[in-house]
Amino acid sequence: MKNPILPGFNPDPCLCRRGDDYYLAVSSFEWFPGVPIYHSRDMKNWELLTHALTDDRAVDLRRLPSAKGIWAPCLTWCEADGLFYLVYGVMNSMNARYFDVNNYVITAPEIEGPWSAPVYLHSAGFDASMLHDTDGRKYLVSMDWETRPDYEKPGAICLAEYDPAAKKLLGIPRRIYTGGTDRGCIEAPHLYRRGEWYYLMCAEGGTGYNHCVTLARAKSPWGPYEPDPQNPILTSNPRENNERRDWDHLKPRYYNPDSLLQKSGHGSLVETSLGEVYLAHLCARPFVPELRCTLGRETALQRMYWTEDGWLRLAGGGNLARETCPESALPQWPVTPIPETDFFDAPELQPCYYAPRQAPGRFASLKARPGRLRLRGGESLCSLHEVSLLARKLTSLCTEVTTCLEFSPETFRHSAGLVVYYDNMNYAYLEKSWREERGEVLRLRHLENGERTDLPVEGIPVPAGPLWLRVTIYGRVTRFSWSSDGVQFQKLGPDFDTSTFSDEYCKFGEFTGTFVGMACEDTLYHARTADFACFSCKSTPATL
Repeated sequence: MKNPILPGFNPDPCLCRRGDDYYLAVSSFEWFPGVPIYHSRDMKNWELLTHALTDDRAVDLRRLPSAKGIWAPCLTWCEADGLFYLVYGVMNSMNARYFDVNNYVITAPEIEGPWSAPVYLHSAGFDASMLHDTDGRKYLVSMDWETRPDYEKPGAICLAEYDPAAKKLLGIPRRIYTGGTDRGCIEAPHLYRRGEWYYLMCAEGGTGYNHCVTLARAKSPWGPYEPDPQNPILTSNPRENNERRDWDHLKPRYYNPDSLLQKSGHGSLVETSLGEVYLAHLCARPFVPELRCTLGRETALQRMYWTEDGWLRLAGGGNLARETCPESALPQWPVTPIPETDFFDAPELQPCYYAPRQAPGRFASLKARPGRLRLRGGESLCSLHEVSLLARKLTSLCTEVTTCLEFSPETFRHSAGLVVYYDNMNYAYLEKSWREERGEVLRLRHLENGERTDLPVEGIPVPAGPLWLRVTIYGRVTRFSWSSDGVQFQKLGPDFDTSTFSDEYCKFGEFTGTFVGMACEDTLYHARTADFACFSCKSTPATL
C-alpha cells in the first residue's frame, strides 16, 4: 500500500487494537469535533468512524490561537477494564515557551461512546500516553517541559502511576529518560510491555525535518532505559547529528531530497491478530524548494518486525521511511469512501466536516431547509471565538471544490461563500456580500499573514439567485471562479500560490493543515443565514 495512508491534516497517529478491529486516533488542535478516530479491519482500508470529543463546552477551545487546542491523543484498549482509554492534552498557550497544557483522560466501553467526563491528569508537559500493565497497574508517560534556563530544553520524559479508582496520579512525575540519540527535542512517548521488557518509544529531533522514532527498553517502567543501539529506528534523514542545543522543531537544513516522506517521526505500534507488527507515524510532503507543507502533517504506515534479541526493525532493512508498505495478510475489508459530492440530503452531517473552536451544530443545520445546508452567520473568519465555517481537510494538491450558494445579503456585514483556509490569519474567501452602490456583489478576500486584500475592492455585481462558486487547486496554483448557471464558469481574482497555505509560511499558526469549506458571516446580529445546495470535493488530475 502507498503512503501516506491518511493524506492531509492527520498528525500524531496512535494505533489501537481491540480484537479484529484496528483504530487510529490523530490530533485535531483547534478544530472540532476533536480527536478523529479511523477504523480498519485489514490495516489497509481506513474509514473516518467517529470523534472522541464532541462537547465543545466540556472541551472549550474558544479564543485559543491556531495550533493550540487538542494535541497528541493516546488511544488504548484495556481488556481487564472492558474500556477504551483516551488521553489527550489541551495546549492553551506557548507564550514565552512555557507550553501551558492540561492533560486529561476519558473512557468508553465502545469506540463510538458514550465517553466519560474528562478527568484531569497533570500539566507537566504534552504528548501524554498510558500503559495498562499486566498486573493491573496503569502508568502515564509524557514529555516533561523544561522552563528553567540552565537545563537542557525542551526537557525529558517523565512517568507517574495512575490510580483509576481515585482518578488521579500518584505523586510527582519522575524523569526517566532523555533520549536515544543526540538529536534533542525528545517528545511523543509511548510505553509498551512485551514479555519481561518495557519498551519506551519516543520521537526525537523536533517535529520537523530532523524528526525520527527511537526506542529504549528496561525491566521496570521506571528504568533505567537502555537505548536501541541502532537508534533512530525510523526517520526521513538517517544522517547522524547532535542538535541537543537547538530546540527549534523545524530544522529545514535536514531536508532529505532522497525521501518523498519528510518529517517522519512520532510513532506508535500495533500487532495484528496474525502477529504482524505495524508502526504508524506522521510525515509530510513539502513543496520544494520552499519546504512548505500545504497538506500539513499526514499519517503513514510501516511494516516492522522484532529481532531475536528483542529490538524493533523496519521490514526490508534500514531506517528510512518508505513510500510503500507491505500489506497485511488480514482479509480484505473494503470501506465506503466519502462521496465526492454532498447534496445535504442525509439526516446528519458527514463526519468529515469540521469547524474551528466550536461544534458545527452551533451554526449549521440540515433540518432548517431539507435538502440544503443552512449556516447561520457568525463572527469574521479572522475571529478566534465563534466562526461559522464548515470545512473539510484538503487531502490532495489536485482538487476541484464546488458549491452552490443561495444568499441574500442586506449590508456589508453579511457575507457567505467558499474558502480555502489555513488559519484565521491566512485564507482566501470567495464571498457574496453587499455594497450600497452596487447591491449584491462577489469578491475575493485574501488574508496573508494578517494582511488583508479585497479583489476587487468594490466587488463585481452578480445576479440574484443561486451562484456556483469554485476553487481549483492544481499543484502550486489555486484559482477561484464562479457561475450563475453551474455550467459556464469565469475566473475571479488572481491565482494564489498554494504553498502559502502551509505550516511553514503561516506566521500565526503551525502543526495543522489546509481546509476547504463554506462560510457565513453576520457581524451585525449573528443571525443572517446562507443556504448551500451541495459541496463537491473532487480529486482530479485535470489541468487548469
